[in-house]
Amino acid sequence: MRIIPESELIINSDGSAFHLHIKPDQLSDKIIMMGDPGRVTMTASFFDTIECDVESREFHTVTGTYKGKRITALSHGIGTDNIDIVVTELDALANIDFESRTVKEEFKQLTMVRVGTSGGMQPHCPVGTYVVSEKSIGFDGLIHYYEGSKFVREEDFEDAFQKHVNWSPFHCLPYVVSSDEELVDQIGHDMIKGVTISAIGFYGPQGRYVRLPLADSDLNSKIESFRFEEHSITNYEMESSAIAGLSKLMGHKAMTVCTIIANRVALESETNYSGSIEDLIKIVLERI
Repeated sequence: MRIIPESELIINSDGSAFHLHIKPDQLSDKIIMMGDPGRVTMTASFFDTIECDVESREFHTVTGTYKGKRITALSHGIGTDNIDIVVTELDALANIDFESRTVKEEFKQLTMVRVGTSGGMQPHCPVGTYVVSEKSIGFDGLIHYYEGSKFVREEDFEDAFQKHVNWSPFHCLPYVVSSDEELVDQIGHDMIKGVTISAIGFYGPQGRYVRLPLADSDLNSKIESFRFEEHSITNYEMESSAIAGLSKLMGHKAMTVCTIIANRVALESETNYSGSIEDLIKIVLERI
Protein backbone atom coordinates (compact mmCIF):
# COMPACT_ATOMS: atom_id res chain seq x y z
CA MET A 1 0.00 0.00 0.00
CA ARG A 2 1.44 3.34 -1.08
CA ILE A 3 2.12 5.90 1.65
CA ILE A 4 1.76 9.33 0.07
CA PRO A 5 4.89 11.42 0.81
CA GLU A 6 4.56 14.70 2.69
CA SER A 7 5.83 16.55 -0.37
CA GLU A 8 3.05 15.08 -2.56
CA LEU A 9 0.14 15.86 -0.22
CA ILE A 10 0.89 18.67 2.21
CA ILE A 11 -1.20 18.52 5.40
CA ASN A 12 -1.15 21.47 7.76
CA SER A 13 -0.21 21.03 11.41
CA ASP A 14 -3.86 21.31 12.41
CA GLY A 15 -4.79 18.38 10.16
CA SER A 16 -6.27 20.46 7.35
CA ALA A 17 -5.58 20.38 3.59
CA PHE A 18 -2.73 22.70 2.62
CA HIS A 19 -4.54 25.28 0.48
CA LEU A 20 -8.18 24.91 1.48
CA HIS A 21 -7.38 24.76 5.23
CA ILE A 22 -10.38 22.56 5.95
CA LYS A 23 -10.35 19.16 7.67
CA PRO A 24 -11.97 15.96 6.39
CA ASP A 25 -14.91 16.16 8.80
CA GLN A 26 -15.69 19.71 7.61
CA LEU A 27 -16.48 18.61 4.04
CA SER A 28 -19.90 17.54 2.78
CA ASP A 29 -20.26 15.19 -0.17
CA LYS A 30 -22.48 17.85 -1.83
CA ILE A 31 -20.39 20.83 -2.91
CA ILE A 32 -21.37 24.07 -4.62
CA MET A 33 -18.32 25.79 -6.11
CA MET A 34 -17.86 29.35 -7.33
CA GLY A 35 -15.00 31.64 -8.27
CA ASP A 36 -15.74 34.60 -6.01
CA PRO A 37 -15.26 34.18 -2.23
CA GLY A 38 -18.04 36.72 -1.75
CA ARG A 39 -20.52 34.39 -3.41
CA VAL A 40 -19.78 31.80 -0.74
CA THR A 41 -20.97 34.33 1.84
CA MET A 42 -24.08 34.87 -0.28
CA THR A 43 -24.71 31.12 -0.54
CA ALA A 44 -24.20 30.59 3.18
CA SER A 45 -26.76 33.30 3.94
CA PHE A 46 -29.41 30.84 2.74
CA PHE A 47 -28.20 28.04 5.05
CA ASP A 48 -30.28 27.08 8.07
CA THR A 49 -27.21 26.17 10.13
CA ILE A 50 -23.46 26.70 9.72
CA GLU A 51 -20.82 24.24 10.94
CA CYS A 52 -17.64 25.96 9.81
CA ASP A 53 -16.49 29.08 7.98
CA VAL A 54 -12.87 28.95 6.80
CA GLU A 55 -10.92 31.43 4.66
CA SER A 56 -7.47 30.90 3.14
CA ARG A 57 -6.22 33.01 0.23
CA GLU A 58 -8.95 32.96 -2.44
CA PHE A 59 -10.44 29.80 -0.96
CA HIS A 60 -13.48 30.43 1.23
CA THR A 61 -15.37 27.40 2.55
CA VAL A 62 -18.63 27.24 4.49
CA THR A 63 -20.31 23.96 5.40
CA GLY A 64 -23.84 23.97 6.74
CA THR A 65 -27.36 22.71 6.14
CA TYR A 66 -30.02 23.84 3.71
CA LYS A 67 -33.50 22.35 4.13
CA GLY A 68 -32.02 19.30 5.79
CA LYS A 69 -29.22 18.80 3.25
CA ARG A 70 -25.60 19.11 4.37
CA ILE A 71 -23.81 21.25 1.78
CA THR A 72 -20.34 22.77 1.40
CA ALA A 73 -20.03 26.09 -0.43
CA LEU A 74 -16.51 26.76 -1.63
CA SER A 75 -14.72 29.38 -3.73
CA HIS A 76 -12.06 28.17 -6.16
CA GLY A 77 -10.74 31.45 -7.52
CA ILE A 78 -10.05 31.94 -11.23
CA GLY A 79 -8.57 29.47 -13.68
CA THR A 80 -8.02 25.76 -14.24
CA ASP A 81 -4.75 25.88 -12.28
CA ASN A 82 -6.82 26.67 -9.19
CA ILE A 83 -9.23 23.86 -10.05
CA ASP A 84 -6.29 21.42 -10.04
CA ILE A 85 -5.63 22.46 -6.43
CA VAL A 86 -9.25 22.48 -5.30
CA VAL A 87 -10.48 19.22 -6.83
CA THR A 88 -7.33 17.34 -5.81
CA GLU A 89 -7.61 18.52 -2.20
CA LEU A 90 -11.36 17.85 -2.07
CA ASP A 91 -10.75 14.31 -3.30
CA ALA A 92 -7.97 13.89 -0.73
CA LEU A 93 -10.23 15.12 2.08
CA ALA A 94 -12.82 12.52 1.07
CA ASN A 95 -10.63 9.58 0.10
CA ILE A 96 -7.23 9.82 1.83
CA ASP A 97 -6.64 8.85 5.47
CA PHE A 98 -4.70 11.88 6.69
CA GLU A 99 -3.21 9.92 9.58
CA SER A 100 -1.75 7.00 7.59
CA ARG A 101 -1.41 8.92 4.29
CA THR A 102 -3.01 6.04 2.42
CA VAL A 103 -6.04 5.74 0.15
CA LYS A 104 -9.14 4.68 2.08
CA GLU A 105 -10.57 1.26 1.26
CA GLU A 106 -14.06 2.66 0.72
CA PHE A 107 -14.37 5.29 -2.02
CA LYS A 108 -16.53 8.36 -1.29
CA GLN A 109 -18.04 9.98 -4.36
CA LEU A 110 -18.43 13.75 -4.28
CA THR A 111 -21.05 15.76 -6.14
CA MET A 112 -19.68 19.11 -7.32
CA VAL A 113 -21.62 21.86 -9.07
CA ARG A 114 -19.81 24.97 -10.20
CA VAL A 115 -22.02 28.07 -10.37
CA GLY A 116 -20.37 30.77 -12.42
CA THR A 117 -20.61 33.63 -14.88
CA SER A 118 -19.83 33.35 -18.55
CA GLY A 119 -19.80 34.97 -21.98
CA GLY A 120 -22.29 33.64 -24.52
CA MET A 121 -21.15 32.63 -28.03
CA GLN A 122 -24.52 31.98 -29.71
CA PRO A 123 -27.60 34.13 -30.36
CA HIS A 124 -29.73 31.71 -28.31
CA CYS A 125 -27.58 32.47 -25.22
CA PRO A 126 -28.45 36.11 -24.48
CA VAL A 127 -27.44 37.99 -21.35
CA GLY A 128 -29.32 36.67 -18.31
CA THR A 129 -29.84 33.07 -19.48
CA TYR A 130 -28.49 30.00 -17.68
CA VAL A 131 -26.25 27.62 -19.64
CA VAL A 132 -25.28 24.14 -18.46
CA SER A 133 -21.92 22.83 -19.66
CA GLU A 134 -23.01 19.50 -21.09
CA LYS A 135 -19.48 19.26 -22.54
CA SER A 136 -16.38 21.34 -21.95
CA ILE A 137 -13.44 22.12 -24.20
CA GLY A 138 -10.26 22.80 -22.26
CA PHE A 139 -7.73 25.18 -23.79
CA ASP A 140 -5.57 24.70 -20.68
CA GLY A 141 -4.02 21.27 -21.25
CA LEU A 142 -4.43 20.32 -17.57
CA ILE A 143 -5.71 16.76 -17.79
CA HIS A 144 -2.96 15.81 -20.26
CA TYR A 145 -0.69 15.76 -17.19
CA TYR A 146 -2.64 12.82 -15.70
CA GLU A 147 -2.57 9.18 -16.74
CA GLY A 148 -5.73 7.84 -18.29
CA SER A 149 -6.97 11.11 -19.75
CA LYS A 150 -7.63 9.45 -23.12
CA PHE A 151 -10.35 7.36 -21.47
CA VAL A 152 -12.41 10.43 -20.48
CA ARG A 153 -11.66 12.59 -23.52
CA GLU A 154 -13.78 12.67 -26.69
CA GLU A 155 -11.16 12.46 -29.42
CA ASP A 156 -13.47 12.68 -32.47
CA PHE A 157 -14.87 15.94 -31.13
CA GLU A 158 -11.35 17.22 -30.43
CA ASP A 159 -10.12 16.39 -33.94
CA ALA A 160 -13.09 18.05 -35.62
CA PHE A 161 -12.65 21.19 -33.55
CA GLN A 162 -8.92 21.50 -34.26
CA LYS A 163 -9.48 21.14 -38.00
CA HIS A 164 -12.35 23.63 -38.08
CA VAL A 165 -10.49 26.45 -36.29
CA ASN A 166 -7.04 25.59 -37.73
CA TRP A 167 -5.67 25.17 -34.20
CA SER A 168 -2.26 26.75 -33.63
CA PRO A 169 0.61 24.36 -32.80
CA PHE A 170 1.80 26.92 -30.24
CA HIS A 171 -1.27 26.29 -28.06
CA CYS A 172 -1.97 23.37 -25.71
CA LEU A 173 -3.97 20.64 -27.42
CA PRO A 174 -7.64 21.18 -26.56
CA TYR A 175 -9.50 18.36 -24.81
CA VAL A 176 -13.22 17.61 -24.64
CA VAL A 177 -14.93 16.06 -21.60
CA SER A 178 -18.63 15.57 -20.81
CA SER A 179 -20.17 16.48 -17.48
CA ASP A 180 -22.00 13.84 -15.44
CA GLU A 181 -25.21 13.18 -17.40
CA GLU A 182 -27.44 12.44 -14.41
CA LEU A 183 -26.27 15.59 -12.63
CA VAL A 184 -26.81 17.72 -15.75
CA ASP A 185 -30.40 16.47 -15.93
CA GLN A 186 -30.94 16.89 -12.18
CA ILE A 187 -29.71 20.50 -12.04
CA GLY A 188 -30.25 21.83 -15.55
CA HIS A 189 -33.23 19.98 -17.03
CA ASP A 190 -34.96 23.29 -17.88
CA MET A 191 -31.85 25.26 -18.86
CA ILE A 192 -29.88 25.72 -22.09
CA LYS A 193 -27.39 22.87 -22.56
CA GLY A 194 -24.26 23.45 -24.54
CA VAL A 195 -20.52 23.18 -25.01
CA THR A 196 -18.37 25.47 -22.88
CA ILE A 197 -14.81 26.56 -23.63
CA SER A 198 -12.49 26.97 -20.65
CA ALA A 199 -9.89 29.54 -21.68
CA ILE A 200 -6.51 30.08 -20.01
CA GLY A 201 -7.05 33.82 -19.68
CA PHE A 202 -9.77 36.47 -19.75
CA TYR A 203 -8.52 38.83 -22.44
CA GLY A 204 -6.46 37.57 -25.40
CA PRO A 205 -7.26 33.87 -24.84
CA GLN A 206 -10.97 34.72 -25.11
CA GLY A 207 -10.50 36.92 -28.18
CA ARG A 208 -10.60 40.28 -26.38
CA TYR A 209 -8.54 42.97 -28.06
CA VAL A 210 -7.63 45.78 -25.66
CA ARG A 211 -4.18 47.04 -26.66
CA LEU A 212 -2.28 43.94 -27.74
CA PRO A 213 -3.43 42.65 -31.17
CA LEU A 214 -4.59 39.03 -31.31
CA ALA A 215 -2.58 36.27 -32.98
CA ASP A 216 -5.79 34.99 -34.60
CA SER A 217 -8.44 37.69 -34.78
CA ASP A 218 -10.87 35.28 -36.45
CA LEU A 219 -10.73 32.56 -33.80
CA ASN A 220 -14.01 33.53 -32.10
CA SER A 221 -15.92 33.62 -35.39
CA LYS A 222 -14.57 30.16 -36.23
CA ILE A 223 -15.58 28.95 -32.75
CA GLU A 224 -19.08 30.37 -33.21
CA SER A 225 -19.55 28.57 -36.53
CA PHE A 226 -18.24 25.21 -35.33
CA ARG A 227 -20.71 22.30 -35.21
CA PHE A 228 -20.14 18.69 -34.20
CA GLU A 229 -23.18 16.46 -34.61
CA GLU A 230 -25.90 18.40 -32.75
CA HIS A 231 -23.47 20.41 -30.63
CA SER A 232 -22.41 24.06 -30.88
CA ILE A 233 -20.14 26.07 -28.59
CA THR A 234 -22.38 28.16 -26.37
CA ASN A 235 -20.09 30.00 -23.97
CA TYR A 236 -16.66 30.90 -22.65
CA GLU A 237 -15.42 30.69 -19.07
CA MET A 238 -12.25 29.52 -17.30
CA GLU A 239 -12.86 26.44 -15.11
CA SER A 240 -15.43 23.91 -16.38
CA SER A 241 -13.06 21.69 -18.37
CA ALA A 242 -10.78 20.97 -15.41
CA ILE A 243 -13.74 20.30 -13.11
CA ALA A 244 -15.27 17.87 -15.61
CA GLY A 245 -11.98 16.20 -16.52
CA LEU A 246 -10.46 15.74 -13.06
CA SER A 247 -13.78 14.67 -11.54
CA LYS A 248 -14.34 12.05 -14.21
CA LEU A 249 -10.78 10.71 -13.77
CA MET A 250 -11.32 10.51 -10.00
CA GLY A 251 -14.83 9.02 -10.14
CA HIS A 252 -16.79 12.04 -8.89
CA LYS A 253 -19.95 13.65 -10.29
CA ALA A 254 -19.47 17.20 -11.51
CA MET A 255 -20.91 19.87 -13.76
CA THR A 256 -20.86 23.61 -14.40
CA VAL A 257 -23.78 25.98 -14.86
CA CYS A 258 -23.29 29.67 -15.66
CA THR A 259 -25.36 32.77 -15.99
CA ILE A 260 -24.52 34.64 -19.19
CA ILE A 261 -23.27 38.16 -18.37
CA ALA A 262 -21.97 39.04 -21.84
CA ASN A 263 -22.82 37.99 -25.35
CA ARG A 264 -19.67 37.96 -27.47
CA VAL A 265 -21.69 37.85 -30.70
CA ALA A 266 -23.97 40.79 -29.90
CA LEU A 267 -21.13 42.64 -28.10
CA GLU A 268 -23.37 43.18 -25.06
CA SER A 269 -22.45 42.86 -21.39
CA GLU A 270 -23.99 43.28 -17.94
CA THR A 271 -21.81 44.05 -14.91
CA ASN A 272 -24.70 44.29 -12.41
CA TYR A 273 -25.59 40.60 -12.33
CA SER A 274 -25.84 39.90 -8.58
CA GLY A 275 -29.56 39.16 -8.75
CA SER A 276 -29.16 36.67 -11.55
CA ILE A 277 -26.30 34.75 -9.90
CA GLU A 278 -28.23 34.80 -6.60
CA ASP A 279 -31.26 33.25 -8.27
CA LEU A 280 -29.06 30.60 -9.89
CA ILE A 281 -27.45 29.72 -6.55
CA LYS A 282 -30.91 29.28 -5.03
CA ILE A 283 -31.91 26.91 -7.86
CA VAL A 284 -28.78 24.80 -7.38
CA LEU A 285 -29.31 24.67 -3.60
CA GLU A 286 -32.80 23.30 -4.20
CA ARG A 287 -31.73 20.70 -6.77
CA ILE A 288 -28.35 19.40 -5.60
